[in-house]
Amino acid sequence: MPEDASAARAAAEEESAFSHPPVDPDASAPYGDHPDQVIDFYAPRTGTASAPLVVVLHGGAWRARYDRRHITPFADFLARRGFAVANVEYRRGGPDIPAQNTGGEPASAPVAGRWPETFDDVAAALDALPELAREALPSADARRMVLTGHSAGGHLALWAAARHVLPADSPWRTDRPAPLRGVVALAPIADLGLAERLEVCEGAVGQLLGGPHLSVERAPHADPALLLPTGIATTLVQGRTDRDVPYEVAESFADAAARAGEIVGVTLLEDVGHFPLIDPAADAAAVVAEEIAQLAF
Repeated sequence: MPEDASAARAAAEEESAFSHPPVDPDASAPYGDHPDQVIDFYAPRTGTASAPLVVVLHGGAWRARYDRRHITPFADFLARRGFAVANVEYRRGGPDIPAQNTGGEPASAPVAGRWPETFDDVAAALDALPELAREALPSADARRMVLTGHSAGGHLALWAAARHVLPADSPWRTDRPAPLRGVVALAPIADLGLAERLEVCEGAVGQLLGGPHLSVERAPHADPALLLPTGIATTLVQGRTDRDVPYEVAESFADAAARAGEIVGVTLLEDVGHFPLIDPAADAAAVVAEEIAQLAF
């Protein structure tokens, strides 16, 4: 496809995904004191007494200007498919981040991620989630929990499922695997090394890791491609024409898993870019829901 046509299609896909009005949750619960430490809950629209719990981690290159509101139509889409949904917010990067944590980016730059707060929050949210779900959403069955995330949120989903294989000195390491049925990562930034070389999301990976002087130290604590095998069922769903996170990133993660003795599923969707995966109006979202259902039900 010619470059101009490819760019136009990607822009149209993004416009469609962001055209849906935000959907208010049925309940919300804090998991910490910071305003971004909150989880929104969506009850299954089918009236099911007990439903699998799908945990959603939104994308947006770990940057503050993208919050959980943009993925609420997708959360509602999953709820209409019979899932209980937890939409997790977490602290992202912004102009108030100290320069020593961002590789020296100027204060006005759209910095990606907070170190260590972004990871602190995801870990804390997942640890608190079963109890919060029981209180806020009685229909949610945390014993049938599937973790999903889009783009940077896909990275965080893979990372959260790998906390038990983090380095021994990692503050986020757990003694045992998370109680998950599996992970369905959507166009995830799954291999930070490759994503950085490809300059995914305008250098977001380098910013997340704090720049060259800190990335070597931090990558073993943050890169899902270095945290394998996990022993947790994992599927990546990826558009082949994704211009934001190229499909090679997903394939690189799957290759790393294979070298570690683990099979990771990769569902490549033809003629699909980055945003249809979370667009309720797109066929790709139905594929995502089916991948989740295969693990949850």
